[in-house]
Amino acid sequence: MLAGGHDEARQGEALLLETAPLKHNGRKLYIESYGCAMNFSDSEIVASIMTDMGFQTTANYKEADVVFINTCSIRENAEQKVRNRLREFGAVKKQNRGLIVGVLGCMAERLKARFLEEEKLVDVVVGPDSYRDLPNLIGTVDDGNKAVNVLLSREETYADISPVRLNSNGITAFVSIMRGCDNMCSFCVVPFTRGRERSRDPHSIVQEARDLFNEGYREVTLLGQNVDSYKWSDEAGTERVNFAGLLELVALISPELRVRFSTSHPKDITDEVLFTIAKHENICNYIHLPVQSGNSRVLDLMNRTYDREWYMERVSAIRRIIPECAISTDVITGFCTETEEEHQETLSMMDYVGYDFAYMFMYSERPGTLAAKRYKDDIPEDVKLRRLQEVVAKQQQHSHERLKLQLGKVQKVLIEGFSKKSKQHYAGRNDHNAMVVFPVNEKYKPGEYAYVLAEECTTATLLGTIVDPS
Repeated sequence: MLAGGHDEARQGEALLLETAPLKHNGRKLYIESYGCAMNFSDSEIVASIMTDMGFQTTANYKEADVVFINTCSIRENAEQKVRNRLREFGAVKKQNRGLIVGVLGCMAERLKARFLEEEKLVDVVVGPDSYRDLPNLIGTVDDGNKAVNVLLSREETYADISPVRLNSNGITAFVSIMRGCDNMCSFCVVPFTRGRERSRDPHSIVQEARDLFNEGYREVTLLGQNVDSYKWSDEAGTERVNFAGLLELVALISPELRVRFSTSHPKDITDEVLFTIAKHENICNYIHLPVQSGNSRVLDLMNRTYDREWYMERVSAIRRIIPECAISTDVITGFCTETEEEHQETLSMMDYVGYDFAYMFMYSERPGTLAAKRYKDDIPEDVKLRRLQEVVAKQQQHSHERLKLQLGKVQKVLIEGFSKKSKQHYAGRNDHNAMVVFPVNEKYKPGEYAYVLAEECTTATLLGTIVDPS
């Protein structure tokens, strides 16, 4: 649930490859992804590996030879959607005995036995660090056996694999900079499903971003579970790069290449990162800074390793160093033992920050997490829902207020394509990650920047017209 727009909000969609592999083996692949941007980025790695195997992708799973679902175990609703989808694929499999159905990603690691043996929904299960093993795993299934590899790695970053850009608009792209997570938030399964943090060689990241720019892309989003903790050094220890340094390296590729990143952890975001953003015009003034709760006791139970005051100080630093920076967040309502007064502190935190966007959820216990082992999920569902509704209502108010602050100002917008509602209007995002819609001007085309005077707004979108940049 969210206010505003953001790539991470996508819950499920088919990822399709427009160009055929050079050596097509006659078999077709269909990939569907659920959850966060990291899953969509991983699907592009999988597509690259399968393309090298000779597969061609299809938009129709009923004509596919291999169907993959790339999964998320963070939210219960995503897990249920995957189960329902697998049953649909199972119905097709009854008509096409040769169809291979596979589960990839976070849910694969956690539910491998249930999917393979108990529910018998899939033929192959592949964890997020095992995609290189796909040729062997597909071969095993072709031989009539089930196949599984969910081993986690301390080294795998897929740095040498060039992702196949799926459903690409040719303008914006994800670039994964690190994998795994060392933060043991008590509500989260990511450390158990994606393994420990490891950072990718910065030279490969910069080269991937440079190649994208040379191919016509004009925006990259650097991805990691916690980008602020990015750190890399060569074997000799003579070259070291932290996240601020990486940001600058990518920004220096070209002033015409816009740079975004996600996600930042409040305990790690440094003034050095903030000053780097302020220094480079092409690093967007937008930070996703998940708070989860506005109460220090609840944050301690969540094992977030910061308290209310720390978070507020980091927000103050953002406002001081990048005065017009947009900030988005994640909020969980109804965490274990949360009182009404503590819930009110979350609402007051929202008032303090004035978030531009938010991703808001009721707490749902995930098996295997520290919270599931330590705490009772004791907040009634109707209380969780009521608190969530209060959070959503407040965020809708703040989102609208933040958009109204941009009215009367000229926005630099990267045109991403036509508006969803009309071919007579273009749509693109500004520096603050707000969607801007404006009439088509034949002097401009997708992939170019336009200067747009924001004249009106809905609760989630700026409306305006192109003006002379001078």
